[in-house]
Order: sequence, then structure tokens, then C-alpha cells
Amino acid sequence: MSFSREIYILSPRDLSPETIAVAFAKTSRSPQSFREIATELSSESAAQFHEKWVVGYGHASVAEHAILHIAFENVSRLAIECIESNRLASYTEKSTRYQQWDVNSFYRPASVLQSQWASLYEQTCRLLMQTYTESLAPLQSVIQERFPRKAGESDLAWDNRIRSKYVDVARYLLPAAVFANVGMTANARTLAHAIRKLLSHPLAEVREIGAEVKAVALQETPTLVKYTDPVAYQLHTESQLQSAMYQLPLSNPAQPFAPGKEDWLQIVSHTVQAEEKFLASVLFRYSTKSFEECEQIILSLSTQARTNLLETALGSLQRHDIPLRELEHVQVTFCATMDEGAYYEVKRHRMMTQSPQPLDISLGWEMPSLIVDAGLQESYQTAMQAVCSAYRQMAVTHPEEARYLVPNAFNRRVLVTANLRALYHFCTLRSAKNAHFAVRRIATRLHEELSRLYPSLMQFCYWENREQWQSVSQEYFS
Repeated sequence: MSFSREIYILSPRDLSPETIAVAFAKTSRSPQSFREIATELSSESAAQFHEKWVVGYGHASVAEHAILHIAFENVSRLAIECIESNRLASYTEKSTRYQQWDVNSFYRPASVLQSQWASLYEQTCRLLMQTYTESLAPLQSVIQERFPRKAGESDLAWDNRIRSKYVDVARYLLPAAVFANVGMTANARTLAHAIRKLLSHPLAEVREIGAEVKAVALQETPTLVKYTDPVAYQLHTESQLQSAMYQLPLSNPAQPFAPGKEDWLQIVSHTVQAEEKFLASVLFRYSTKSFEECEQIILSLSTQARTNLLETALGSLQRHDIPLRELEHVQVTFCATMDEGAYYEVKRHRMMTQSPQPLDISLGWEMPSLIVDAGLQESYQTAMQAVCSAYRQMAVTHPEEARYLVPNAFNRRVLVTANLRALYHFCTLRSAKNAHFAVRRIATRLHEELSRLYPSLMQFCYWENREQWQSVSQEYFS
């Protein structure tokens, strides 16, 4: 028998996702090669295997070997928030930073169209989309003055270079109802969980999407997503918690976001003695001692010795390197207020635990300074005030559907728990010059707070030529 190494792909061009999953699953008890196992399988035998082991005995990890690629087109950005809430999937979404939207491209909920708010909803969305469309040319003109055409540069090349600078601002007017496309790649286990969440959502659009995702997934994985139904726990608990919240003393109105105030981003809790815990974790990894012994050793070291050990562990990091996993033992929880556009950047960091508050109008809206510079302040404010008026009316009878009206300009709070390894990545990536200015303000402020909290650890987070959050606020926000 030959024992030469072989590495090869079981291609989805030749085998169904369920068959591939069974081929991998059977290797735990079969001496055959993956190719031999796969050759003996049929779609029917694969389905029987999954019925017995995945469904019958609960060996759901087998379903992780079946990978599906789902294309979502013309779904609202409010629905996409639910679709993209699944941590173990991958997504690529139509960008509001580089593409422009048609005035008619927004979702119209059937329940609203059949209500007294049908006309108000249509008028408010159209006002936002029309104001968005009409703002593009004035914003573009200001940016063209600030970033003139280079010698020999074509109109197309020039616009490609500067487009995000004005579209970044116009997107503040896009409502959550606006249509977008998103591609999702997930294994069947994650997808089954996602379908259950979609089917249990309070919005009809999201529930309909869940049913459609299940239908198309059944074509590829007829067994692995067959038993995905609404989750009674989710439906019951969310309903009960909503009722409970109304009985609490929450009568004081939320205060609008004021970027000049320090409390718009606050560290809520954090790992104490983080440097010592990180170094003890590193020592634990490279020794055979207990963690308690490692802690005692680190605490016994001189300040210089600990500094030297930190330098050894993190000092050679380059910009695109991933630091030691032991940084994950340092945890931080922070609460931040940000506009909806910034939240859409933050939510992509799915290694964090994020608890966003519902999208509504209670925290007020942002006004980018470029809106004022382009002479669009009046039309922008008119649109935002129209949203507030329509939202308050609709929310009385249609509280969930009223959220479709809320554009990217409005603020919401998010509670985030993350480890320091993930925060290194977030701060470095989202503070770069090509990041949207709204999320740059978040990343630079967070870096400042973390540096105050953990000066010895944060010195190794790449931070070359970065702005301060105050300068981002002053330059980009009115």
C-alpha cells in the first residue's frame, strides 16, 4: 500500500454539496480514500446518510462540509442587516460608496401599501431618493474643485478617482428601504441557522426571503436544510421582551448624538491587568506550567523584563501581520453611537459580539460638511424632517415597517464586545485614509481609548500617519 501524500479537491462541478459532505464524514470510519468513498455515493445514498446521522443523531457538523453560494438581488438594506448577522458566513454587498441608485429602487412593504400610510411612505422614500439623485452633481462639482483633473487624465479616470468622495456623502440620504444585492457563501449548517432566523423575523420581507432561500437551498442540499422552520423561542422571547421594555421607566427621550461630547464612545468593561494576562498566556503556550504558575512568574518579573517579553511577542509585527492569538484573552466591551452608514462598516467585523439598538430616529441625524459646502443644507434638512414626521406617524401602527424610512444619516447605538486581537485589526483597517470618514471617526476614537487603557499593548497596533478623531469630526461633519 502506498502512503504518498495526496492533496486534491472534491469539486462541486462533479459532486453535489451533500455528497461532498458525506465523503468527508465517512472518513472517520472508513479506510477508503475520499475519492473511493465519493465514487460509491449517489445523491440518494447521501440523503439517506444525512437523514440518519445529521437529522436523526444530530451530527450537524457534517453539514459544514456542504458549501452553498446564495445570490440575493433587490432586497432592502434593512433585510440585509438580518441576512448578514450570521457570523460564520461570508458576504459581498453592493456598495453605497461606489455605485449610484435609481430613484425607484426601494422596497414597498405590502402591509404598508394596504394601510393608511401607503401614500406617506411612497412620498417620503421618493423625497429621499430624489434628494439623493439631485445632490450628486453639486457634490461632484465641489469635489472636482478640490481634486482637479490630472494632466492627461480622462473624464472616466478622473471620476473613478474621486467618485467615492462625493458618493460617500450622498449616501447619507439613502433610506433603509433602498434595494441592494448581496452574495452569501455559507456551509449548510450555518445556512440552516440563517434560514430559521429569517423565518422568525418580524418583517414580512425577511420572512419571505427566508422561505425563498430555503427553496433554492433545497435544490442543492435537499436533506440538510429540509427541517428549517421558524424558531418558537425567538418569536416568543422577542415579543415578550418588547412588552417588558414598555413597562420599564424609559420615558426620558434619548439625547441626540453630539460629536463634540466625549460620551459618544465609552469603554463599558475591560480585562484588568491585561498586559500580565497576555504575557502569562504566551508563557503558558510555550511552557508546561499551569496558568496560575505562569501568572506568578510574569508578576515576579521586573518592568524591563516584561517590556522585553512584550517586544519579543509583538515587536516584529508588520502592517498586514496577524498578532498572536493570545491577545484574544484580553476582552473589551464598548458602547458607541454612530450613523447608520458607519454601522454598516462596523457590522462587517463579525468576530465581535455586536448588540445594535433598533434603527429609528431618536438619536437625530448627521450632516456631512460637504452638504453645506455644496449648498444642499436646506434640501437635506427638509428630507430628514420629512422622515421624522413620517416615522412618528407610521410607528404608531407599523413600528417595524417604519424603519424602512430611516436613512443612513440617522444615528444608532451599538454595544460591542471584542478581543484585542480583533480590535487591532478593526482600528488599523478602519482608520486608513480609504475608509469612510464616519467609520474612521469610530476607529480613531476607539484607538485613543484603548491606548489610554492599554498603553503597553496598543503601542504594537499599526498606527502610522493616522488622524485624530477630533480632526475627522471637524473636517467631515457640520
